[in-house]
Amino acid sequence: MTDTSTFPDPTYRDTVLAPLFEGVKTHYVQGFDAINRAHLVMLTETGILPRAEAAKLARALEEIAGETDLESLTYTGEHEDYFFWVEAQLKARLGDLGGALHTARSRNDMDHTLFKLALRARAIALMEQLLTLIRALTDKAEAEAETLIVAYTHGQPAQPSTFGHYLGAAIETLIRDAERLEAAIRNLDHCPMGAAAITTSGFPIDRERMAELLGFDGPLLNSYGCIASVDYITGLYSAIKLPFLHLGRLIQDMAFWSAFEVGQLYVPNSMVQISSIMPQKRNPVPIEHLRHLASVTLGRCDMMVNTMHNTPFTDMNDSEGEVQQAGYGAFDSGARVLDLLTALLPACSINTARVRATSDAACVTITELADTLVRDEGLSFRAAHEIAARTARAVIAQGAGLGAGFDAFAAAFEGETGRATRLTPEAYDTAIAPETFVARRDRPGGPARPALARALARYRRDTGALETGLAARKTRIAAAEQDLSSAFQSLTER
Repeated sequence: MTDTSTFPDPTYRDTVLAPLFEGVKTHYVQGFDAINRAHLVMLTETGILPRAEAAKLARALEEIAGETDLESLTYTGEHEDYFFWVEAQLKARLGDLGGALHTARSRNDMDHTLFKLALRARAIALMEQLLTLIRALTDKAEAEAETLIVAYTHGQPAQPSTFGHYLGAAIETLIRDAERLEAAIRNLDHCPMGAAAITTSGFPIDRERMAELLGFDGPLLNSYGCIASVDYITGLYSAIKLPFLHLGRLIQDMAFWSAFEVGQLYVPNSMVQISSIMPQKRNPVPIEHLRHLASVTLGRCDMMVNTMHNTPFTDMNDSEGEVQQAGYGAFDSGARVLDLLTALLPACSINTARVRATSDAACVTITELADTLVRDEGLSFRAAHEIAARTARAVIAQGAGLGAGFDAFAAAFEGETGRATRLTPEAYDTAIAPETFVARRDRPGGPARPALARALARYRRDTGALETGLAARKTRIAAAEQDLSSAFQSLTER
């Protein structure tokens, strides 16, 4: 059978190659240019290419960059992809010498280097936004260190705490998330260039120099792994997923707290939309947008990890091109979540009147009453707990709050112990006050102001360490860009 067809098939061209070409124009041209320039510098410095030939290639690359209008560049199928289009432009200017730039490299190592460069820039930007959110929440926690809230467990009022203490829990989680993201970014910091197709090259390439020129921390060692081990993708998207999963839980609390029936969280008018037909309604819709955007981000991360599942441990399109571009949506939606939450949450406030009313009606300070009985009446905690439970049941049955429950307490105490309590009404009021509850919980990690202050200082140190590491990485990348520019320009000088 004679096959007279020619590549590319029109349908394959239109459904695969053309979209890939457009994706390169959008995401990778700058990276392609950096890799071409760095590779040319390395080939020259190692003597693989004579300087005179390298100079011609360098000037041709500059001409192509200066003359190309990317917006008007369309895919025709004449060249398989953008890489071959650039090579064709070099050959049109230099003849056979145009093909010399591809000495000792492959589209395989180029592609994974391109993807790492693109992911690194996005991951650094996302990390900056995450650290900005952590800083904003830390400032808010400090400002709200003594602002009482009702803490809920299992959807029910549980104990009093402070807004600052609650935010501290979120901050700790986000710092751990940021540390996981930092670890994933470190795994982006190893350069695949020099792996070539999958086994390196017979030419005396300098992989360390290539990594240095492109701003990486060093080369990724195993050349097979440079092409096959896509854990830089799965690790990164797994790390990105977690802060949005965790923030989704915080956002869900915001929705619950701001509901009319709870009324603990007040969302400012600038973040509230009014119903088109029901003028009494204050709809805090940014919370809903945060919730679905966080879920979309999480889903996009899962898509990337799941796409790698059950793929062969070798070069494959499942980890390249369109797959990479699809993942960038996670950065886009994630960035919107971080920006919106950084603006929204610090602008919200606690409805202290509603907090006090709920605290009293739900008897959320009753544990401290039991603790007081242990300390001041010499009871066992189990006996004290039973007295507190009887008191709570009585006042709730009466429809009264705990603040009006001294008589119920005194009766419960005598019924359990057979004697009268030594607590005065004033001592009872002190024991059940939310301020007393919080102030007496000054253990490490507790809500009392001294304990929270110590925690917030630690959060600031941890955040500062992450910011310092991020700044050092950005400095290294900027220095590499300058080094590459100088080294490449020296090739173009006549």
